[in-house]
Amino acid sequence: MPVHTSQGSQSNRGRGVGLGLALASAVAFGGSGVAAKPLIQAGLDPLHVVWLRVTGAALVMLPLAVRHRALLRRRPALLAGFGLLAVAGVQACYFAALSRIPVGVALLIEYLAPALVLGWVRFVQRRSVTRAAAVGVVLAVGGLACVVEVWSGLGFDPLGITLALGAACCQVGYFVLSDQGTEAGDQAPDPFGVIAYGLLVGAAVLTVVARPWTMDWQVLTGTADMNGTRVPAVLLLAWIVLIATVLAYVTGVLSVRRLSPQVAGVVACLEAVIATVLAWVLLGEHLSAPQIVGGALVLVGAFIAQSSAPAQGSAEPVASAGEESELSAREAAA
Repeated sequence: MPVHTSQGSQSNRGRGVGLGLALASAVAFGGSGVAAKPLIQAGLDPLHVVWLRVTGAALVMLPLAVRHRALLRRRPALLAGFGLLAVAGVQACYFAALSRIPVGVALLIEYLAPALVLGWVRFVQRRSVTRAAAVGVVLAVGGLACVVEVWSGLGFDPLGITLALGAACCQVGYFVLSDQGTEAGDQAPDPFGVIAYGLLVGAAVLTVVARPWTMDWQVLTGTADMNGTRVPAVLLLAWIVLIATVLAYVTGVLSVRRLSPQVAGVVACLEAVIATVLAWVLLGEHLSAPQIVGGALVLVGAFIAQSSAPAQGSAEPVASAGEESELSAREAAA
C-alpha cells in the first residue's frame, strides 16, 4: 500500500511539473508578438524579424541537430515539411499579420487551426467527426466574426486577416505532419531533433525569401518604442530568440512528455489570452467588448473541437504543445 501511495505522489508531482512547463511554454510563445511588433514599427521588415528569430534559434539548437543527424536519412520529408509549415510558414504569416492588425487579433485568428483540422479530417480524410466537434467549429467561426467585427465592414485590414488565416492554415499542415510522425510508435522521431532540423530548414528557406542582406541592421543598434518606453532593440531580439522560440519549444516538448497532448494543448490555449493581455498592457492595444467575447468563443470552440476529435489517428504534435501550438496549440492546439 505505501508503494501505491508513493507512486501516486510521484505521478501527481510529474503532472504538476508538466502543467508548469506547459504554462511556461504558453507564456513564452505569447510574448513573441509583443516583442516583435516594436521591432517591426522601428523599421524592420516582418520577414527580417522572422529570419532573425528562426536563424538565431537554429544556431542555439544546432548541437541537437548534430546529435540527431540520423533523422536526415530516416525522415527527410517530415523535416522539410515541418520546417516549411510549422516554422517558416506559421511565423512568417503571423509576423506579417502583426504589421497590420493587433497582436491579440492575429493570434486569436491563428487559433482557428484546431477547428480547421477537423475540416481536414472530415473532407480530406473523409472520417466522421462528433457533433460536439462540429459545435466547436461553429463557435470558433462565430467568435472570429466578433473578433474582426464583420458588422463594421471588416474594420481590420483584410490583408492582415488573410495573413493570420494563412498562419492558421500552416498550423493545420503542422498537425497533419505531426500525425504522420507519430505513427511509427517507438520508432517515432525524437521531437527535439525535429525542432532543431525544422528551425534549420525554416532558416534556409527564409534566407532565400527574406534576403537578410537587404536588412537595415542599424535598427538593431538602436531602441524601439514600446507604448512610449524606449527599449534596446537587441534586447527585444534576444527575448524573441531565446525565450519566445528556444525556451517555448523546449518547455512545450517537456510538458507533452509529462501530460497528454490534449491537456498540454488546453494549457497552450492560454497563449492567446496571455498575448492579448501583454499587448494590452505593453503596447496599448485595447480590444472592444465584442472582440473580447469573440476571442473567448474562438478559444472555447477550438478547445471543444480539439477535445472532441476522434482519438484514433488524431493529429498530435511532435514538437510542442503550439503552435502554435504552434505550436502548437503549437503546439497540440498550437
